[in-house]
Amino acid sequence: MHLIQYLDDNNTRAVGVTLEGVTKRLNEITSVYALAQKAFSTAGGIPAVVKSVGLGETVDKAQLYAAGRLLSPIDHPDAAHLHVTGTGLTHLGSAATRDAMHKANGSKPVEELTDSMKMFRMGLENGKPKDGERGVQPEWFYKGNGNIVARPGQPIPSPSFTLDAGEEPEMAGIYVIDADGNPRRIGFAVANEFSDHVTERINYLYLAHSKLRWCSFGPEIRVGDLPKHVEGTSRILRNGEVLWQKPFLSGEDNMSHTIANLEYHHFKYDLFCQPGDVHVHMFGTATLSFADGISTQPGDVFEIEETQFGLPLRNGVAIDADKDVKVLGLY
Repeated sequence: MHLIQYLDDNNTRAVGVTLEGVTKRLNEITSVYALAQKAFSTAGGIPAVVKSVGLGETVDKAQLYAAGRLLSPIDHPDAAHLHVTGTGLTHLGSAATRDAMHKANGSKPVEELTDSMKMFRMGLENGKPKDGERGVQPEWFYKGNGNIVARPGQPIPSPSFTLDAGEEPEMAGIYVIDADGNPRRIGFAVANEFSDHVTERINYLYLAHSKLRWCSFGPEIRVGDLPKHVEGTSRILRNGEVLWQKPFLSGEDNMSHTIANLEYHHFKYDLFCQPGDVHVHMFGTATLSFADGISTQPGDVFEIEETQFGLPLRNGVAIDADKDVKVLGLY
């Protein structure tokens, strides 16, 4: 089962449900957030709610996409209550991609390795713990709230001071916190975690700055567990032509951590278990065009696709106008 959110012919919000390759409008419920809330109190969760309220007219999601009417596949009525976070160095090739010097240091004793390589090795050694055991915590970062999410098909803006506008093709887990403070997973979506890799490269302590950028995910949520093997394609189009293209891998077969371990180390904080909040948590990548020397330009288009997750995620590159920052006193 896949879920989308869209605007109908009357500009009214609606939810589309794809079953066996056919997408139909969900009756009564107009947001995935509302669907999740109803599923909290329904035995059988989301599939049971879909069955109980039923499906209506057939919709053409590709046509909706082309018309600019697809929304992000989940949002929150108050954007400040949607949290976008992520983990890095979680995939088997991610440390080498993070920085070329990792390759040079890879054969050195642990005490001489970069912090990134040390973190990656910690994941290899204890990122997939046995049942009943706790694994090592991963690198973690904060991106922002719902105000930094670009919906599928819309440009992803970068601030005027950005030094790079680079894609990161990832899987994102989609969660809503129930009334008892329990994270409830809806499923997974393709995501473009979008970062400023030049800023990060200046000094690793700039990682936090480099992640404070817009992002996008969707257009569809695949309800259920993440497949063990995910293999998609990430590409950049310039003037309608492919500038760069490369496969990307995800799923636990290609990761140094289990999804359960990464989820535990995010939701172990009470801050992230506030009833009603939405979490979009991105699980990392080992594939970046930046690592191949690509520098994007305004007007370039990112396209990330994996057929198990439905429609590809497309977003252009844009740069925001410069602005002055003034702090005003209240005294």
